[in-house]
Amino acid sequence: MSTDLPVVRLRPKGEARAIRHGFPWVYVDELVLDRRTKAIAPGTMAVLEDDARRPLALVTVNPNSKIICRVMDRNAEAVIDRAWLVEKIARAAQMRDRLFGAPFYRLIHAEADGLPGVIIDRFGDVAVIQPNAAWAEAMIEDLSGALVEVTGVKTVIKNGSGRARTLEGLPEEMVTLQGGVDAPVAVQMNGATYMADVMGGQKTGLFYDQRPNHAFAAALSKEARVLDVFSHVGGFALAALAGGARSALSVDGSASALDLAEQGAKAMGMAEKFSTRKGDAFVTLEALAAEGAEYDVVICDPPAFAPAKPALQAGLRAYERVARLAAPLVAKGGYLVLCSCSHAADLSNFRAASTRGIGKAGRSSQLLHTGFAGADHPMLPQLAESGYLKSLFFRLD
Repeated sequence: MSTDLPVVRLRPKGEARAIRHGFPWVYVDELVLDRRTKAIAPGTMAVLEDDARRPLALVTVNPNSKIICRVMDRNAEAVIDRAWLVEKIARAAQMRDRLFGAPFYRLIHAEADGLPGVIIDRFGDVAVIQPNAAWAEAMIEDLSGALVEVTGVKTVIKNGSGRARTLEGLPEEMVTLQGGVDAPVAVQMNGATYMADVMGGQKTGLFYDQRPNHAFAAALSKEARVLDVFSHVGGFALAALAGGARSALSVDGSASALDLAEQGAKAMGMAEKFSTRKGDAFVTLEALAAEGAEYDVVICDPPAFAPAKPALQAGLRAYERVARLAAPLVAKGGYLVLCSCSHAADLSNFRAASTRGIGKAGRSSQLLHTGFAGADHPMLPQLAESGYLKSLFFRLD
């Protein structure tokens, strides 16, 4: 075992068995918190031992986080350096390049790809890194260098924003680490063209996780009138138009996101079939019902209403409300697609909330299909949080 690394130790009732079986986190109440451990600088590598002083793994430590340790390597003698990062990124890239015909995908999906707390989305020659753990913040130059070495991207952007960084005690900042970009990046996906604002948009600029669900919705949308609520840059709406929809309306609270959606529709030659409406989603759904609007396919893909357990019940009520307000807008025999990206709301809870909402709207339904994130968002089997996305496809009578 390396002698130059600090040692941290599980309490007697700590989850040593879970760590041995592949669980990647140690919570703060599971670790011995002596003065030495509390003084470890965030992002420092350490050897994790069980209560019998047997090494379990090499971990990164952040005393400022409820997830105080993240497993970096099951080998406690591993060296976390640029070569180690190159190996992890190369392994991830090999799988994506086998599955996708163009380099537009999520390249690194945090723990599921062996880089805890790190998200990397690739947009051709541009890559966006979200270093949502203290170790990645400390090693950002090595991380960026390894990324360029493996992929050959010309521009690397660090997107240091979001709730995950706040929980790690990290500051918010947007930094261009290499190259530069001065316009949205055009992304081809499911026959649609999306404009990703990698410098100022939500998350990394585009949501790749819904790719297979966009495709399924597009198959339902031939000759259909489509409503896409919480549309962002036109996710489901533009996929529907590529799939042969008669028309598509995108609703979102962000004028800049809707502008990017319009640019995408124009690039596809679909501008005449596409329209937007800026406004609060709940208010707009009620207004559309009052106007007597009707659609063959209605999709609601909201932000996470239940990002953590304390918000679960309020989040489930919000999902129920979405379903209740959206269902009356669906034509008889039409389709309603309801999505959740909430970690805390599992599939069973989300499905129950959605079906309650549909029932309260006076509609009966069939559940046709349940969709999840694409293969560029792999799931770590031991970590339920890595499989966050759920998409339910209903047919309404």
